[in-house]
Amino acid sequence: MTAIFENGHAPLCPISAGPRRRCGSVGTVEPAPSTKQLLRWSESLAGIARTGLGFTESLYEQERFEEILRVAADIRATVEEGTDGSQDAEGLVEEWLGSVGKGVPGYVTPKVAVGAAVGNDKGEILLIQRADSGVWLYPTGWADIGYSAAEVVVKEVEEETGIEVEVIRLIAVLDGLRFGMSRIPLYSLVFQCRPVGGQLKAHPLECTDVGWFPTDELPFPLAGAERWGDHVFSALRGDPVEVLYDSVRSPIWRGDPQQT
Repeated sequence: MTAIFENGHAPLCPISAGPRRRCGSVGTVEPAPSTKQLLRWSESLAGIARTGLGFTESLYEQERFEEILRVAADIRATVEEGTDGSQDAEGLVEEWLGSVGKGVPGYVTPKVAVGAAVGNDKGEILLIQRADSGVWLYPTGWADIGYSAAEVVVKEVEEETGIEVEVIRLIAVLDGLRFGMSRIPLYSLVFQCRPVGGQLKAHPLECTDVGWFPTDELPFPLAGAERWGDHVFSALRGDPVEVLYDSVRSPIWRGDPQQT
């Protein structure tokens, strides 16, 4: 007789390279995890372990958390094997251990980035080509300590593009890891802005190119445009839009990461 857990479900069969099937079921096949899901699980495990290391005083618990870090590193290294972003598992464990803090500073949370959707009178959007990846995106950068999020937006746009802007409103809060826009956990706060001065000039280190683009002539590749594009251009046209944010998946952990 097939064992049943208290929640009424049969246990999953051992992990294999193919689709997953519940033991004792007929015709019930679940798709194998995607690369995005595996990376999310790896980062989540690593975050839990590093937070635990930051708070525990128990040697036994420290050893267990370090073992979790090794499992998380193995997952990520396997996923990234053969890619330009690949990293050996042991080196990744050392990197994670080196970032562990004590107490509240050691609580691992997503990083915060800010982005600017800047539109001009011609209906064009300001985009940069990132020097580190070659992809195009709206001006964006890490939130700096001592600045408000809106202040960082103004600073980043001028630094990266030479354009001075006025912040109008917050239009999106996006989970970069969930939709594959980032390989590290981050929340991106996107603000609508209008240009008020300056001269277009790409930052010599951070940007390969910069320019204004109409909706029908967007450069390629444009990172995450399938997620934010329609919403951002609606905002730039002056349409009434609410703040775009990632919906709650069902179930929260196992749900489809593409649910919006």
